[in-house]
Amino acid sequence: MTSPRSPHPSAPAPRLIATDLDGTLLRDDKSVSARTVAALAAAEQAGIEVFFVTGRPARWMDVVSDHVHGHGLAICANGAALVDLHTGGTFLEVRPLERPVALDVVRALRAAAPGTSFAVELTTGIHYEPQYPPFFLDPGATVATAEKLLFEEEPGAAAPVLKLLAQHPELDPDAFLAVARETAGDRAAFTRSSPTALIEISAHGVSKASTLALCCAERGITAEEVVAFGDMPNDIEMLSWAGRSYAMGNAHPDVIAAASGRTVGNNEDGVAVVIEQLVAEATAAAHGDQLRRPHGDQLRRPHGE
Repeated sequence: MTSPRSPHPSAPAPRLIATDLDGTLLRDDKSVSARTVAALAAAEQAGIEVFFVTGRPARWMDVVSDHVHGHGLAICANGAALVDLHTGGTFLEVRPLERPVALDVVRALRAAAPGTSFAVELTTGIHYEPQYPPFFLDPGATVATAEKLLFEEEPGAAAPVLKLLAQHPELDPDAFLAVARETAGDRAAFTRSSPTALIEISAHGVSKASTLALCCAERGITAEEVVAFGDMPNDIEMLSWAGRSYAMGNAHPDVIAAASGRTVGNNEDGVAVVIEQLVAEATAAAHGDQLRRPHGDQLRRPHGE
């Protein structure tokens, strides 16, 4: 069962659904259930746009590329990239982390949390340090120190940095995030989406929420017209920004506190459960309008029509 806090009676009808993927829309086996596929299609048919908003890079979006309708857009890398899934993940907009800033963060975290290892996510792929847990989905990655990976002979000539990842083998995940924010929170944005001590670092001011807000503004959609779903700390800003938001049954405690409602877990199709309710509400509202309009039209029709 979902447990939303009832929206204000004058709250506008939803026009956009923003959903995280891992731990939210996707089941633990990384599949999209048949029920969820049907719910996404029903939302679009009801005139509610759907945006996938994820920490994943564009190259890992195949799992949902067949289920995006209409606009074909997705927000990736925690807001650092807007991509077109209809064209295989083409980058439309990038909000990069400048390399000098990334280097400052690397130095600061090395000093504050010895044993930290790093990976660098570029628009062209990921590269990582020897101590960093390897990405088996990216066999072409370069392995070198973060300082070498971030070095560019000509400033501005290298591929944009979408995010920096920092991993610690021993620290508690939330404690590591707190240390990172205290150490360099004035230089970059820090969050996490992994159950391990893995921090994701973006340019200052870049988040799922800030990029989603830009996309909505371009469409004339207000925050009150957005329904958002998430399960981990990198979703908190988005859930707080949206007019209605749902934490998954499997969500982090801070996410539950930030959301205006709660649904069942990702393995129980919690996103689909809410979307079905939203579509039913939209259909009922449209049906009510149709019942009211013909009555008024009939009053104006001449006899014999």
